[in-house]
Amino acid sequence: MYLISLTRRYCVLTGLKLSSEYTLPEEVRKAGFEICPDELGSIVEGHDLKKLKIHGGTEGLTEKLSTSIASGISTSEDLLSVRKEIYGINQFTESPSRGFWLFVWEALQDTTLMILAACAFVSLIVGILMEGWPIGAHDGLGIVASILLVVFVTATSDYRQSLQFKDLDAEKKKIVVQVTRDKLRQKISIYDLLPGDVVHLGIGDQIPADGLFISGFSVLINESSLTGESEPVSVSVEHPFLLSGTKVQDGSCKMLVTTVGMRTQWGKLMATLSEGGDDETPLQVKLNGVATIIGKIGLFFAVITFAVLVQGLANQKRLDNSHWIWTADELMAMLEYFAVAVTIVVVAVPEGLPLAVTLSLAFAMKKMMNDKALVRNLAACETMGSATTICSDKTGTLTTNHMTVVKACICEQAKEVNGPDAAMKFASGIPESAVKLLLQSIFTNTGGEIVVGKGNKTEILGTPTETALLEFGLSLGGDFQEVRQASNVVKVEPFNSTKKRMGVVIELPERHFRAHCKGASEIVLDSCDKYINKDGEVVPLDEKSTSHLKNIIEEFASEALRTLCLAYFEIGDEFSLEAPIPSGGYTCIGIVGIKDPVRPGVKESVAICKSAGITVRMVTGDNLTTAKAIARECGILTDDGIAIEGPEFREKSDEELLKLIPKLQVMARSSPMDKHTLVRLLRTMFQEVVAVTGDGTNDAPALHEADIGLAMGISGTEVAKESADVIILDDNFSTIVTVAKWGRSVYINIQKFVQFQLTVNVVALIVNFLSACLTGNAPLTAVQLLWVNMIMDTLGALALATEPPQDDLMKRSPVGRKGNFISNVMWRNILGQSLYQLVIIWCLQTKGKTMFGLDGPDSDLTLNTLIFNIFVFCQVFNEISSREMEKIDVFKGILKNYVFVAVLTCTVVFQVIIIELLGTFADTTPLNLGQWLVSIILGFLGMPVAAALKMIPVGSH
Repeated sequence: MYLISLTRRYCVLTGLKLSSEYTLPEEVRKAGFEICPDELGSIVEGHDLKKLKIHGGTEGLTEKLSTSIASGISTSEDLLSVRKEIYGINQFTESPSRGFWLFVWEALQDTTLMILAACAFVSLIVGILMEGWPIGAHDGLGIVASILLVVFVTATSDYRQSLQFKDLDAEKKKIVVQVTRDKLRQKISIYDLLPGDVVHLGIGDQIPADGLFISGFSVLINESSLTGESEPVSVSVEHPFLLSGTKVQDGSCKMLVTTVGMRTQWGKLMATLSEGGDDETPLQVKLNGVATIIGKIGLFFAVITFAVLVQGLANQKRLDNSHWIWTADELMAMLEYFAVAVTIVVVAVPEGLPLAVTLSLAFAMKKMMNDKALVRNLAACETMGSATTICSDKTGTLTTNHMTVVKACICEQAKEVNGPDAAMKFASGIPESAVKLLLQSIFTNTGGEIVVGKGNKTEILGTPTETALLEFGLSLGGDFQEVRQASNVVKVEPFNSTKKRMGVVIELPERHFRAHCKGASEIVLDSCDKYINKDGEVVPLDEKSTSHLKNIIEEFASEALRTLCLAYFEIGDEFSLEAPIPSGGYTCIGIVGIKDPVRPGVKESVAICKSAGITVRMVTGDNLTTAKAIARECGILTDDGIAIEGPEFREKSDEELLKLIPKLQVMARSSPMDKHTLVRLLRTMFQEVVAVTGDGTNDAPALHEADIGLAMGISGTEVAKESADVIILDDNFSTIVTVAKWGRSVYINIQKFVQFQLTVNVVALIVNFLSACLTGNAPLTAVQLLWVNMIMDTLGALALATEPPQDDLMKRSPVGRKGNFISNVMWRNILGQSLYQLVIIWCLQTKGKTMFGLDGPDSDLTLNTLIFNIFVFCQVFNEISSREMEKIDVFKGILKNYVFVAVLTCTVVFQVIIIELLGTFADTTPLNLGQWLVSIILGFLGMPVAAALKMIPVGSH
């Protein structure tokens, strides 16, 4: 550490001088390098071309970093350690995690708890002064103990949740890049990158460190994450600077890493930003509004209750003619009345609502992680529960993304070419000149590469489409390196989903230039006016031959094959790099058909979505015939469904599209903006849309910027993943169904909890209010109400918000986010159960002494203990009944939910302790066996009542 800090200080001083006067620190020289980290950082961060030139340009820096553009850095552990010691590691300094005691402190900031703490303090002082220690401290200590219990349970819950989110955040940051080390192309974590590494970047990749452009084509960088500018920046040898945190929007290149970690511009930016918390989800916002209204109602009841109790005491004193003389007991009674009023507010304010949402979402996120779905933000869970439409890519989402060329039409011969033997037989049947052109097209016009990996194994790198073509080229007997070395690539226009084609210009011996083009069959074929016939001759593309090739494309597409057309153009002896690659006049080399099998389970998953009221729509860049064939295979396209191509879709007005969209199931030849438009119109039709991005690199950011509801990423690039709200880690469309199920489960679980909590709220408020009005005292004390609040809020949230999803959730219609959260079914259950509990408690208050034969000085205490005990057991059994809002069988799967069972057990055990052992603190007295049995039976009877209520039909809204 001392060496690094000394080097850094020295470099800061010397780096401020002109680089021509640059003095190399001795530590850096001894380590085998010729430039220090801060000098390197100043070149890239300052875009300093003058300094770069003084240091010998990119090649000069490569030498000074003891690396090689061809070989990369050495993987020797000793050499890597020295490099790390001098230049640092590619990790950002993270803000330290908040400790448990900070969560305790935050929980203590609750206003109502602070008021109760003040009441406890006054109670302690007055009690000790009047009755001495320890008897006089019982009431105050009881409140303190209850407050501490609430605080510690809340803090523990929040702390565990923060740890869970930290684990999920770590999962989000797992990014792998391709580098060359020891002459081998290999994949490593971005955290293992070091200055001197040669990194390979393509469209959609996030730049993992600061560096310099070595070589590449048509590179456009989106620097909006750093600068806020939406216009992409062109990067080339003349402007070689690449900054960490930016993204490759177009092109591909090799980059020399110069600066890593906190020395990068992104690292310095991150250091100035404080980590913000998660925004509240829509459901949390909605429930916060509900909580506010209930809280105000509770405050009103609390004020009235306090006023009635005080008035009762004042009336008694007036009758006794002692209203000017107040005893300590009467002052303590006033304090108890105030504590009861404050506790009514505590009970009434359902702080458990936001907690329940967070717990449920966090629980769902953790479980979804186990089910191979990484949720990047909480609101995504809710959106999945409300989804009515899934707009899905085809490639990499509905299909496996493992592509193979299975058919080809070259020189008017269309044959199966699946496998090396079939390919070699096919090659032997066509002219050698055509095979050479085909191999040149495949091996030069590509974004992929064939390299020798570890163990001298041949590896094909690139997108699945590129990999399939390169594999086809090898199976034809082609030699990738030989073909590449026979020409020089001078210009590249990479493939993107807008142009739907890729082109290169190569320089052949004797300065002859040739362009190669490949892409969507119809588009490339339209740019051709010649083709190679069966004799290997270039002949004009007449109407008959055009019709033949189009029929071949249609035939391949009808077999669910992705078709590509390959073509070339003889440019001649002169070509300017500033000139665009020709767009017409090409000679068609041939058509290839690529098989991308449908993923196992997709058809079943689509059927489940349909039964759940979710419409699946496929959006793809393939031609219409291919798209329709695959959509039928997936079960997406039905007999009355509509399939349309992007160009036709774009020509229609919004009014026409709104009429078309309800039956629209497939969109072919689409652009990212087509999907954007489709999603936007679906949203205007009050549809909750999930947009699923597979290998599309341009779709995800555009969709994420739009108000689409939810973006979901599958097997895409880092840009696609970063733009997604949910990342499907196993690349399986079936996982989307699981995510939808969890989303619905979250919504239903919150409804269950709200139903349970509002029942407790209604009963606790009315019981204490009516008792205060009619009898002049409250049967439930402050300590008892705090325990009820604990059952109702934190424990209730833990028990009900963590229920796992059931399969029948996907047989219901989607839960709407626009409608009333508290449904008619919930109101029926709340009011019915509340009425039962109120009747029981009111009978006990008025007839309890007679029913249980209570008399003597402790009869009131025993009765109030019974009321408290029965009230708690009513909540215990009501919690079980709340597991199902409409079904009578509430025990199904209960033993599999360990959290639920643990919460119920803890509640009952602690209730026994409160009654039997903590009487002096909780104002209770031990009960006999008969009284315990009655408490349990009366609580249990709430379950048949709940079952009977569920048989009463009500509307769903």
